[in-house]
Amino acid sequence: MRLRRETTAVLVGSARALMAGVLCVLMVEQPMVASAAVTKPATAAASTKEIQGEQRVLHALNRFTFGPRPGDIAAVQAMGLKRWFEQQLNPASIDDSALEARLEAFPAMRMSQVEMIKRYPSPQVLRQIIAKDLPLPSDPVEHALYADQIAFYKAQKAKQEEKKADAAKGDGEMMSPEMAGAAKEKSALPGDGVDPSVPAMATHEEQFYSGLEAVKIINLPPDERIRRILAMPPAELVAFRRSLSQRELADAAEGLTPIERETLAALQGSPRMIGAELLASRMLRDVYSERQLEAVMTDFWLNHFNVYVRKNQNEPYMLPEYEREVIRARALGKFEDLLVATAKSPAMLMYLDNWQSIGPDSLAARNAPKAAAFAQNPQVKAALKDRGLNENYARELMELHTLGVQCEVSQDHPVSALDPVCGRGYTQQDVTQVAKVLTGWTIDRPYCGGGFDFEERRHEPGNKTVMGQVIQGSDYIEPRGMGFGGRRFGGGGGGAFGGGACGAETFHGNQAGMQEGLRVLHMLATSPATAKFISTKLAVRFVSDAPPPALVDRMSKAFLASNGDIKTVLRAMFDSPEFWSPEAYRAKVKTPEEFVISAVRASGADVKNAIPLVQALDKLGMPFYGMQTPNGYSWTAEKWVNTGDLVNRMNFALGLSSDRIPGVQTDWGRILGQTGSAIQPVALTADSDAAAVKEEKLEFALLGLKVSDRTRSTVLQQFQDQDIQLQAEKNFSIRPRDLEPMAQILNPARSGQQARPPLDREAATMAGLLLGSPEFQRR
Repeated sequence: MRLRRETTAVLVGSARALMAGVLCVLMVEQPMVASAAVTKPATAAASTKEIQGEQRVLHALNRFTFGPRPGDIAAVQAMGLKRWFEQQLNPASIDDSALEARLEAFPAMRMSQVEMIKRYPSPQVLRQIIAKDLPLPSDPVEHALYADQIAFYKAQKAKQEEKKADAAKGDGEMMSPEMAGAAKEKSALPGDGVDPSVPAMATHEEQFYSGLEAVKIINLPPDERIRRILAMPPAELVAFRRSLSQRELADAAEGLTPIERETLAALQGSPRMIGAELLASRMLRDVYSERQLEAVMTDFWLNHFNVYVRKNQNEPYMLPEYEREVIRARALGKFEDLLVATAKSPAMLMYLDNWQSIGPDSLAARNAPKAAAFAQNPQVKAALKDRGLNENYARELMELHTLGVQCEVSQDHPVSALDPVCGRGYTQQDVTQVAKVLTGWTIDRPYCGGGFDFEERRHEPGNKTVMGQVIQGSDYIEPRGMGFGGRRFGGGGGGAFGGGACGAETFHGNQAGMQEGLRVLHMLATSPATAKFISTKLAVRFVSDAPPPALVDRMSKAFLASNGDIKTVLRAMFDSPEFWSPEAYRAKVKTPEEFVISAVRASGADVKNAIPLVQALDKLGMPFYGMQTPNGYSWTAEKWVNTGDLVNRMNFALGLSSDRIPGVQTDWGRILGQTGSAIQPVALTADSDAAAVKEEKLEFALLGLKVSDRTRSTVLQQFQDQDIQLQAEKNFSIRPRDLEPMAQILNPARSGQQARPPLDREAATMAGLLLGSPEFQRR
């Protein structure tokens, strides 16, 4: 018996090793061949050779969308490829109502920052209310949200104080790790330090809430149920919430409207709810939007102008508006408009710390000692003393957003080594000067959802010199009555968003200094170095890891001639022979994000709950908004091609195809053109040709092309082996009980329910193996 188990384990391991071996050989060798091909000088004959017919359509769909869905190739052929591309360049002309209907489940994602943080308070707002004993909002829903989270905070703090007291027993002893942890977390609030993409289920407390009272409340009609929950006193509401299991949370949300679901989810902690909606809505948009080029370009610019969601507790509140109003709204517009919008965005200002940057000789810096002397809070006093120039954004602006690091002059990289488009390049001194130009670019009441503000009293006076150009400056004289603080308090109302935590009004000054920043941004946006840098990144994303210099040059010229019009640059790429060359066809390896989204699209899956797909991205190493450093994720194969990552992709593909991803349902009968009782699982027939026919249909349905003989042979050998599915589930498991409570509440579909197994399990396994194959990893 033991020998049999050992033999089975060896066979399962051999199957996994076989798949990993096939993936590694084909995925590692071919990118090197493709790179070598595109970097060789092309002959005249080769430069005019282009792919044609269905290959051309498939190539465009793989590059300008997140991957074709069943029927997309035929639809584009019927419309005409050029007409389809032009339509994609003008997303407003495309009906996206089906996606918008799905996104109605996330009302907060349509709110402004101020509206969102007012209804769903951040930990900073709650701390201000507690510290200043401010009145809660009069609106009953908002009142319940604030009261519940404050009550939760106070209960947690009481527990921590109790632990601290227990740990302190015994005079003279060193602070224990538990005591140190309690001290560190003494200000914990719902959502503090959360990663919205990672499950963090609170332990279900085995306590009865007034006997069967919780069950009675859950069984009330939806309107009456939500009123009863929100009418609970804070302590009762906390006890009720803690008494519910994950399944009961889903039951409590049954039948509620989207805004009611959202409100119920926010009782678990507003930041976690906001984070869950942010990630889920982005996944759904990428999967389902008919405006695919806009979605792809939004993803490109979100990566180029990267912002890390876990920078602090405010970024989750700032990112929805950043994605919606700053990036997506300008994804196909003018680059300079996009650059200025990101520079002014609270999300970027906070991420790269420019909102705190103060000119060394500014009025604010000169008055800082006086302000520190009057400050009561020790942390505020220290912050006022330490304020100064911050160069983070200025450096990334030049190095990552515009000119590129290849234009930086240093001891190891002299002017003589620069690309001619860089001119004389830029130095550390230029970075410092740009940082001084951008002092005063800050956020109006950042913890209350405020927008961009230019505060002249923080701005460095006088002239600055950037890359040889003098930026004319001005001196600032503070009006009488402002004093050293530069802020006026008041504004009416009361409570957190009246005259209290969010009641300060910034004095804006005469705005003259802001023109210096706009001039520098214009200078950078229109530089030939920026044109080449942006064109190269676009070519790497859309064409190949080593794009032909002739293509980059053509795109750069289009960039400069059109004043940075992104549509014009993309048209230049689309019309270039290099884009359609055989060397570019299927030369790109998908990133984990592209792989997951393209697999869902190719499968035609119905996504009722996007959170498990978000978690899959995290497991594959590319979570949304998850790149901590400002350079963003890599678009090249080198970062993503290794044995472990490719085996994980195979495991995800098998999980997706067999409906092991909660809230995501496939229908292979529909994909194969079968319906109802007409489905004939391959295992029920002795005819091996039937398996080959079904496998061939799936090849074209999922990939739009024939796979290699090696891949086909592997699929036909392995599709009836249930051990492969079991191993995939074991190694890449996203089970219903692992999901966030948010996922149970926010989504109308009951994701906690066990999905039905595929009606044709063999077809599902075939599909999983094909989605995990080397051919599907390429685009």
